[in-house]
Amino acid sequence: MRSSRVPEPFSHTVLAFKIALRGGGGRVCTFMNEDNVTIQSDAWPVAARLLVRWLDEEVRADALLDTVQLSGGARARCQHLFYGAIRNYGRIEAVVATLVRLRPRTRVMAVMLLAGYELIEGGGEGLAAKVGHHAVAQTKKLASESEARLVNAVVRKLAEALAAQSVPGKIATAAQLGTFFSHPDWLVERWLAQFGAEGTRALLEWNQQPAPVHARWRGPGEPTAEERAWLEPTQWADHFVVRGGHWPEVGRALAAGRVYLQDPGTRLAVELLDPKADERIIDACAAPGGKSLAMADRMGTGQLVALDVPGARQDRLAENLTRVPSGVAAKRIEGDLRRASSLMGMVPGTFDAVLVDAPCTNTGVMRHRVDVKWRLQPADFGKHAKQQVELLEGAARWLKPGGRLVYSTCSVDAEENSGVVAAFLRGANGADFKLEREVVALPWVAGHDGAGVALLRKNA
Repeated sequence: MRSSRVPEPFSHTVLAFKIALRGGGGRVCTFMNEDNVTIQSDAWPVAARLLVRWLDEEVRADALLDTVQLSGGARARCQHLFYGAIRNYGRIEAVVATLVRLRPRTRVMAVMLLAGYELIEGGGEGLAAKVGHHAVAQTKKLASESEARLVNAVVRKLAEALAAQSVPGKIATAAQLGTFFSHPDWLVERWLAQFGAEGTRALLEWNQQPAPVHARWRGPGEPTAEERAWLEPTQWADHFVVRGGHWPEVGRALAAGRVYLQDPGTRLAVELLDPKADERIIDACAAPGGKSLAMADRMGTGQLVALDVPGARQDRLAENLTRVPSGVAAKRIEGDLRRASSLMGMVPGTFDAVLVDAPCTNTGVMRHRVDVKWRLQPADFGKHAKQQVELLEGAARWLKPGGRLVYSTCSVDAEENSGVVAAFLRGANGADFKLEREVVALPWVAGHDGAGVALLRKNA
């Protein structure tokens, strides 16, 4: 699986709104199978079927989850199991490989992955027996009786092997860290060179934890007493943790435009750009539109051009732009910033600010994007960096003298952050710019998703 740009964590309002409106209780959900036939099931076998597709096809985990329709807490349980198995895939698979001579077929491997995650997660006395019994029962439904006997034997030994494991010591190798924390060895080696042993371990531990859902408050006014029942304050202004079990209330708040589901890490680029009333601003890599909406909220009045390449994410961008304040003239344009010589008749050199929230390797948001680490390849960093420089060069020509250019990524890698900024400033299009500020938010330090942000200003 290779790297590709995926939606901002929890910024896809359409999906969140659908989830919220379903509400209700219980664990029953519906799943569209390969023939688009809706079947009834509970969360566990649905998670297993998602894992089968994830293992067999090059489909992103978040895209697979979008195919599932659930009622009440079933979706949360399904996502928890599905993402947990992917998050711990490397560790579980390494143990299974020592227990079976030949790799089992995919649907049996999916059962073992889910059982392994439940064992890692823990849950009281008799857990191994409960997990094993359930895994056997599910294998009989998903596979066969003979494979259920294999699962029975493997899960029992898997429980023993996982229980015997201990956290690697301070002088652990990249391979030891990679296996235990389920990350590719080459990526751990890269991080050890950049962050050192302590920082790398902190990042690995961070990535292995489920991410909370955050909401950005949009107003008007302050949250009501009812809303504060499910909005938990954080250290970041206007950002809250969404407490579980309140999806109907969240749905109503989303529909009313009072909240937007968005990690606090996304605020950094908007704060550094500092949008002002009556300005003309371009969001150059806008889809799905979370940062466009945040900029418009700060502007109140002015003009916002939301530009991005054609694709499915344009639907979410269009939907988000319907929520901008009435005083902001928002225009959505499909196009490539690197090749756009005109933007529907707009004149280069006339914009106050441009945000380039560039596609990247997503190394700062792996807690949300759980399968990114399995798609990444070493060459992806250089490929992204080349494209990121081109995006900055394309953005530069739209700014007027004194205009602000903010470059942001959700990567913690220096090659995609300071390296790209330096390369841009060395080029012909960057000669008229100066770097005013640069921030890299390391998730284990910042307490939210990682990000790299730089503010450049065009010479007056």
